[in-house]
Amino acid sequence: MTQARKIIIDTDPGQDDAVAILLALASPEVELLGITTVAGNVPLDLTTRNARIVCELANRRDVAIYAGCERPLGRTLVTAEHVHGKTGLDGPVLPEPTMPIKDQHGVDYIIDTLRAAPEKSITLCPLGPLTNIATALQKAPDIAERIQEIVLMGGAYFEVGNITPTAEFNIYVDPEAAKIVFDCGAPITVLPLDVTHKALVTPPRNDAFRDLGTPVGRAVAEMTDFFERFDLEKYGSEGAPLHDPCVIGYLIAPKLFSGRKINVEIETQSDLTRGMTVADWWGVTDRPANAYFIGDLDADGFFALLAERLAKL
Repeated sequence: MTQARKIIIDTDPGQDDAVAILLALASPEVELLGITTVAGNVPLDLTTRNARIVCELANRRDVAIYAGCERPLGRTLVTAEHVHGKTGLDGPVLPEPTMPIKDQHGVDYIIDTLRAAPEKSITLCPLGPLTNIATALQKAPDIAERIQEIVLMGGAYFEVGNITPTAEFNIYVDPEAAKIVFDCGAPITVLPLDVTHKALVTPPRNDAFRDLGTPVGRAVAEMTDFFERFDLEKYGSEGAPLHDPCVIGYLIAPKLFSGRKINVEIETQSDLTRGMTVADWWGVTDRPANAYFIGDLDADGFFALLAERLAKL
């Protein structure tokens, strides 16, 4: 067995973020060092609460959780209660969390952890807006070369936008932060809507979660039941896309995914296309490649992996 990959999950839970955290906790290929929370799907106090709820659902009160930035670098926070419900985790009825969070700010935790660890030994997994990661890079530019990889859910190219006609939510909420991250020089892998919209929780796939017969299996099925209604109405697809678990899925089973190394620039100025990930998929510019941009996945293989792992919790 190869050594487990050390990761920090930076997140704004959200139902799909919750499934990503559960997948990480159930997978020996990754070692979750800590969770940092950021404002995004819902405000920071709720994303932090939701991270605690998910860890307690998995009986993992030992996980270190750090609250991070409560607003984007230079903008008013845009949230997504219309998708995730007013708590961000609407769907299952789960108990209020009692586990503590750490006193340290999430940004400082990221900086200190990267500085203390051997170079290129920690992977950052942002599942929400990139505010915490960008703030850490601004505050401590030396950490950029210490990062093993940034594997993030965000952006889109062929699938264009889900919060505006051209922008995906995570990048749109804090495009300035996204620009800092994409320009930082660390290896970046992007799981955009192009791939996550292929990770659809169809009724049989959701039944597989429910049929696990465990608190985790039931909660995941109820979460996807809830936020599915939004995507079914919007896209007419056969189920809800599980965006964020694709990040963890890629880390533990990269052979399920395919993409190409390209240049990705972030639009920060235009009112029309703010937050757009301008992905040079066809190589029409001479801009150097700065990201591995995933375009496809083996959805059946991904959901089989997900059900197998969630069964362990």
